[in-house]
Amino acid sequence: MADAATLLEVRDIARRFGSVVALRAATLTVRAGEVHALMGANGAGKSTLVKMLTGVIRPDAGSIQIRGTPRQFRSPAEARGAGLVSVYQDPALVPDLTIAQNLRLARAAPEVVRRWLAQFGFAALDFATVVRTLPLPTLRLIDLARALAAEPDILLLDEITAALPADLAQHVFAVARQWRAQGRSVIFISHRLAEISALCDRATVLRDGVTVGVVDPAQGGEERIVALMLGAPPEQPAAAGIAAAAAPAGPPALRVEGLRSGEKLRDVSFSLAAGEVLGVAALEGQGQEELFDCLAGLRRPDGGSILADGMAQRFRHPADAIRAGMVLVPADRVQALLPQRSVQENIALPLVRRLADWGALPIRAERARVADAVRRLNIDTRAAAEVRRLSGGNQQKVVIARWLAAGFRTLLCFDPTRGIDIGTKRQIYALVRELAAAGAAVLLFTSELPEIALACDRVVVLFGGRVVQELPAAQADEATLLRAAHGLASREGMAA
Repeated sequence: MADAATLLEVRDIARRFGSVVALRAATLTVRAGEVHALMGANGAGKSTLVKMLTGVIRPDAGSIQIRGTPRQFRSPAEARGAGLVSVYQDPALVPDLTIAQNLRLARAAPEVVRRWLAQFGFAALDFATVVRTLPLPTLRLIDLARALAAEPDILLLDEITAALPADLAQHVFAVARQWRAQGRSVIFISHRLAEISALCDRATVLRDGVTVGVVDPAQGGEERIVALMLGAPPEQPAAAGIAAAAAPAGPPALRVEGLRSGEKLRDVSFSLAAGEVLGVAALEGQGQEELFDCLAGLRRPDGGSILADGMAQRFRHPADAIRAGMVLVPADRVQALLPQRSVQENIALPLVRRLADWGALPIRAERARVADAVRRLNIDTRAAAEVRRLSGGNQQKVVIARWLAAGFRTLLCFDPTRGIDIGTKRQIYALVRELAAAGAAVLLFTSELPEIALACDRVVVLFGGRVVQELPAAQADEATLLRAAHGLASREGMAA
C-alpha cells in the first residue's frame, strides 16, 4: 500500500507488441515533491512506460494509481485531466500550423504559454510563426511551456535536454526544481548521468522491460545505475568467422574533420581506412543520425569537411554520395525499398541510375549480378514477386544486396540489424567482415552495444555530438561503451 507521500504508483505493468515484449513487469513509485529519474539502456521500455502513463497506449497488465486511486487512461486528455502531462522526445507540434494554431489544437492558454516562454527568454516569439520554420531547441521549449500551462501534478520529461544547448537546458532544470518545491513531481529521462546526479532525488532503472532497482544518484549512484542497466555480464557469442583484423595501413577511404549539423552534431572527426570496419556507438540523440545523413547526402552539414579517397566532397543529394562510392544501408528498410516491386527490381535499381543506362539494358549481366548478390546473402526468394511479402530480415538483406550488385567503396550501415533475428544478424556481420577483407571501408552504427565486438576493428563513441572516446573493438566491452556513451569517460564531452 502506498504511503500518503506517494503521488504515483505503477505496479507490474506490462505491454506486448505482437511477439515483441516492450515491458514485462515494470514498477515505479514517485513521491510528491521529488524529481525521479527513469533510466535504462535503449529498448529497456522507458518510452513505452511514459506512453502508458499518459494514455497514448494501454497496458496489457498491471495497475496505475494516482494518490492511491486506481486509474486507467484511454487518451492523453484523460491523463492530463488526472494531472499527468508529458514532453516527448520529439516535439508534439503540427509543423504546417502556426504556434497559435497548435496551442488551440491542444486547448492551451496562449497567455500562460507566453509567460513561460518569457521565463525561458523567448518573450518576443511571434505566435503567428509557422512551426516548421523554427529550430528544434525552440520547439522543445514551446512544447515544455505548453505542458506547464496545464499545471500538471506530474510532469514527464522524456529526453528533453538532448537537443538543447547548456543555457536552455538550465531552464528545464529550473522548472524541475520549481515543480519539486511546489510539492509536485517530475519524471526525468536522460542519458546524461551528470544531469541525473545533479537534479534527481531517486532513479528507477529498467532492464529488458523489468524494474531492476531504485538508486540515489547523488550518493555515488552513477556506477550503480550503469551496473543495473548492464545486469550480469552476458556471455559473448562465438564470432564464427567474424574475427576482426587489425586496421590496415594506407590512406583513409573516408576522413571526416570537424563535421557539424544542427544542434546535435557539433564537432566530429575520424578517419576510416579501406579494409576496416569502424563502429560508432552512441545513445539516442547524440548526433549519430545527423552524421550518417551528412555522409549519405541526405542533409548538408553546417561546417567541417568530408574527404573520400583524399578528395573533398560536397554532397547536395544522395546521388552525389553514391557517385563518390558512399552508400547507405538505413535501419528503416522500408525507407530504402520499393515494397510492391520484386526482389530483382529492388536489387537492380542502382544499375539503371544513369540516364545512359536507360533503354536497352544488358539484362543477362544484370540478372547475373542480382543472382550473385541473392546467393551471397542467402535471401529467401519464395515471395520474390513483392519485397513487402518478405520477412524483415530478408528485406534488409535486399537493401545490402542492392549495393553488392552495384558496387561501392564505403558502406554506411546505420543500425542494419535492428529488429531482425540473431541468425540473420550473424549473416550480415559475416558479410561485413567479408566486404572489409575484400578492401571495402565500412562505417557501422549499432544500437546493440555488445554487437560492436562482433564486426568492428575500432569504435568511436559519440556523446553530445562529439567523439568522446576511440578504442580498439577488442577493448570495447559493453560496460566500457556504456560509460563512455553516458559521458563518464570524458567529462569535457559534456560541455556545450
